Amino acid sequence: MFWRTSSSASSPDPAPAGTADKRAVVSLVDVRKTYGSGGGGQVAALDGVSVSFRAGTFTAIMGPSGSGKSTLLQCAAGLDRVDAGEVLLDGAPLHRLSERALTELRRERMGFVFQSFNLVPALTARQNVELPLRLAGRGIDAAAVDRGLAEVGLAERGGHRPSELSGGQQQRVAIARALATRPKVLFADEPTGALDSRTARDVLALLRRLVADHGQTVIMVTHDPVAASHAERVVFLADGRVTGELTDPTAESVALRMAALEPDDPGTDSRPGTDARLGADARLGADARLGADARLGADAC
Repeated sequence: MFWRTSSSASSPDPAPAGTADKRAVVSLVDVRKTYGSGGGGQVAALDGVSVSFRAGTFTAIMGPSGSGKSTLLQCAAGLDRVDAGEVLLDGAPLHRLSERALTELRRERMGFVFQSFNLVPALTARQNVELPLRLAGRGIDAAAVDRGLAEVGLAERGGHRPSELSGGQQQRVAIARALATRPKVLFADEPTGALDSRTARDVLALLRRLVADHGQTVIMVTHDPVAASHAERVVFLADGRVTGELTDPTAESVALRMAALEPDDPGTDSRPGTDARLGADARLGADARLGADARLGADAC
């Protein structure tokens, strides 16, 4: 199968503020990221964020609209450059790497799952799973690809194109594709946002099983307390800062914490226009960099 089995996960207790956790696979230390220009148009998406994620753990990132959660994920994955601070992935300083080096590291050590699936319509499920291996110039182990599809419950669907699959099946193909290169970290941005509640539960159970059975590290951004309750740990952001954490969360405990973070007037945003601006910036940055990854991979093949 695709996934390596690692040793059991360490305790999720965080490292002291302002220092990198030596046992973490991903660490952000005093990270700052600002969008926009001067004259009142600047938005501090991340304002001195320090947080670590240890190997073999499942962490959800939550916060109100405009809190910086998607920006945190983009910076942790090297899809967006930080203005200040450090970002380490498996010991590699992402904040110091060239674009080419970042591309190669993303291809080898990271997997991505997005709300919109991002499957190639003309390719079958099996071919979509093979795609990152081809882009990386690796040989294709057909038996391993089939095992990967079986692991996500799609052993009989390898020859189907995305249009012939349900939304949940497409997302499971996307997960198998993300894991094809045996990444150190799986980054998931609202992976259940386009799914009905029953299908979403199946996808979240799959992510949890990958962590429990294969030692996969999963970092997931979500707005849904039910989705977050499938994680072992929830990190909360507000106004670009980490405000706290929950371990062994329930949907109820997450919802209560989120309610405390929302503005007093639900019709107002503490940072007007922030959510739309950060969302557009994050999506643009991710699309551009992942597109560059694909082009570079194609050139190398």
